[in-house]
Amino acid sequence: MDFEHYPDSCFRYLTRADVIEAARGVDIVTAVAEALTLHSAGQSVLPEEAYLGWTTPDGDQARLLAMPGALVQDGRPPVIGMKTINASIGNPGRGIPRSQGFTLLLDPETARPRALMEAAYISAMRTAAVTALAVRHLAVPEPRSLALIGCGALAQAHVALLLETVPTLRRIALYDLAPERAKAVAAYIDSLPGAAGIETVLAEDPREAVRDAELVVPVTTVTEGYIEPDWLRPGALVCHVSLDDLTEAAVLAAGTVIVDDWSLVRDDPRRLLGRMHRAGTLLGPDGTPREGVTARSGARRVDGTLGDVLTGRHPGRRDPEETVISNPFGMSILDVAVADSVLARAEAVGVGARLTL
Repeated sequence: MDFEHYPDSCFRYLTRADVIEAARGVDIVTAVAEALTLHSAGQSVLPEEAYLGWTTPDGDQARLLAMPGALVQDGRPPVIGMKTINASIGNPGRGIPRSQGFTLLLDPETARPRALMEAAYISAMRTAAVTALAVRHLAVPEPRSLALIGCGALAQAHVALLLETVPTLRRIALYDLAPERAKAVAAYIDSLPGAAGIETVLAEDPREAVRDAELVVPVTTVTEGYIEPDWLRPGALVCHVSLDDLTEAAVLAAGTVIVDDWSLVRDDPRRLLGRMHRAGTLLGPDGTPREGVTARSGARRVDGTLGDVLTGRHPGRRDPEETVISNPFGMSILDVAVADSVLARAEAVGVGARLTL
């Protein structure tokens, strides 16, 4: 076959600045909610992610994730794409973000690229959107206090979106092992249009940060749990974004545990809930242990998915005094859905560059 006779296909390339500009015209929370609803209805394809971890020459832990996914909507072409997100925990010390990567969208007919765009902004905002939906459906009515543990880019994404979507917020407690990062997020909060009347507190330690918080959002890089059940006030919602901050005791003591996709959580050997499932202390939503594993005394089951809560198949919070845990592993279909909306907006307003392969 003479490939020279086939013209190169064009695709749109969006830098981070392009993505941010186009995203101003996108309701990211709605895009994420629609993707979660489609996933709950079985209208998605979510293959297992590829993971590559290594130690950098400076001794830092680094990793590459490649996460394909597709959404299949009635009467519309499927949305197909993949996110690659790469991170080194030493990057903040170098003055650069911990993670970066690309989101790729494909033409469903030809399988050729439709768009390539910076991934970190979409990844952060869709993560914050999942938290916003968890707050909307799982928190106590009119939550007033938020604790953020870890003060990097994800913390900034969360405060920006939560100040828009949770108008009752009045107090934000911040904690980071590096106090200057907590101060930087406090200054960022003060710069936001919705920050009038918000009390910002720099906590001395993580326990102080979460003690009075109705909403607890850990966004750290820890690999060992530290948040104990008696740290949390009655009725707290923990949006377990970084997945390893809670202790096993905190999970077992929770009144309700919600995930985004049980198969992703179940099959991951690195994160807390996956480790608990392998140890027999956490059961699937159907109450069954992992194949070949005996359920231990005191084991609890996962209650359901956030998509089930959005569609009414699960009631969500059942008691105003119970602790609720939302443990979203992170699904590529959410990045693909948001990227598709960002691309549509970019094409409508002429943002980005047209490139050829």
